[in-house]
Amino acid sequence: MPPASPSSSSGAPASKDFPGSSPDVHPTTADSDAAAPASGSTAALDRPQRTERVEAPLVLDTAPPRTLRFGDHFALWMNLGVSLIGFTTAATVLGAQGSELSLAAAVTAIVAGTVAGTAMLGVAALIGARTGAPAMANLRGLFGTRLSYVPTVLNIVQCIGWGVYELLVIAMGAQTVAHTEGYRWVFVVLAGAVTTALTIWPLGAIAVLRRFVAAAVAVAMVYFTVQLGRHGVPDPGAGNWHGFLKATDAMIAVSISFVPLAADYTRHSRTPRAAFWGSFSGYTVAQVWCYVLGLFALLQSDGDATRIFDSFLGVWAGWFFLLVLVLRETDQSFANVYSTAMSVHNLLPKVDRRVLTGGTGVLITVLALQITEFTDSYYAFLGLIGSVFVPMFAVLAVDYFLGAGRRGWNLADDAPSRWLMLLPWALGFAVYQLIAPTAIAGWWTDFWTSVQEALHFTPQEWTSASLFGFLVPALATWALTPLTRRSAPSGTPTA
Repeated sequence: MPPASPSSSSGAPASKDFPGSSPDVHPTTADSDAAAPASGSTAALDRPQRTERVEAPLVLDTAPPRTLRFGDHFALWMNLGVSLIGFTTAATVLGAQGSELSLAAAVTAIVAGTVAGTAMLGVAALIGARTGAPAMANLRGLFGTRLSYVPTVLNIVQCIGWGVYELLVIAMGAQTVAHTEGYRWVFVVLAGAVTTALTIWPLGAIAVLRRFVAAAVAVAMVYFTVQLGRHGVPDPGAGNWHGFLKATDAMIAVSISFVPLAADYTRHSRTPRAAFWGSFSGYTVAQVWCYVLGLFALLQSDGDATRIFDSFLGVWAGWFFLLVLVLRETDQSFANVYSTAMSVHNLLPKVDRRVLTGGTGVLITVLALQITEFTDSYYAFLGLIGSVFVPMFAVLAVDYFLGAGRRGWNLADDAPSRWLMLLPWALGFAVYQLIAPTAIAGWWTDFWTSVQEALHFTPQEWTSASLFGFLVPALATWALTPLTRRSAPSGTPTA
């Protein structure tokens, strides 16, 4: 890859060997438009210049256009922060029936968990804006190219899983609006087709989100907030704060699930500042609003998550505004399909992204047609995401700002492996699982339970898996910084 131009305004050196890594470069038109007309060509001066719509690169080693401003990031992440899954999984915050959190505790957990998780999202977004590289390609700088394939594969699995869940939720919402239990396959196929189409023109899709969809979503959210608020909200567990940190961890896990995706979009940011504040503010406002509204609807449905949409349909014209939210849910599946392609690009950098997104869209549609209902595996899936990516982000952030990243990461195709960086990541994963073992299988839970017994450790109310799963690998990475600075290559050009 050609060497990156140095950054003069981002506050950190640009990453080496990745095109377009300088946030000062803002190409917004075709090359032919960038050239000034000759001084004697009055005809050229009289004709309005024709600009072509700029789109995301088709292959990995092409410089990304820097077209996205604060408003674009805000609109994108505001839409991603509102989801039908967010409404239905408000139950993970409230807790099991009979031991629900108080309303005050649940809302506080939503706010605290969202702010903590979205701060991580914002930093990941900022790094993407500085380097100009997709999220998984940035991990070449952290782990080396070959080792970056490990988290890349994990992220592909995560994105495909989320994409399938999104299509299922869209179909469920559409069936609710249509008052039918049939035609599920039709809704899944339609949602999959729209999702795939959006990924062909990703920057165009973001422009549509900013101009039209964000306003429609805001109107629908305001309407439901007012209507559900008029019916009153019961407080099922008045005074109960037991399980508060578990609920906070669940909210952090939801926010952190977008960290491995953030740079796929913010690499197109005009400035790192716009990327950070746009993603942080847009997602924080939207997710807090979404989960609090979902909490209200859940309580009005007697805590039954399967009947949560009935609360929305119970208000006047609720079907129309719910339909708006169902239609825009495709931006969630769009993000997962597009980021799957961006992750695969780290493995196959020369393959056209349109081929990758098209294939991924077909795959998640076929998988969604085979699945008929949600199970407890969803909650285990969410916990596993947190245990993998919370520690990894801690290692990434510390190494970028305090370690090898201060001189510029090497993002070349042949960036050498940095085996030492796997140590704090693995340590953080182990700490997370020790505190909150993921119930993905009986043998897995039994293993971590036996480790707890061997260490005479019993998780307490204050032992937050996300908090300690972040702090421990962050401190470990910081302690290893002198070694990583000496051993990390400086990222000299290779092409």
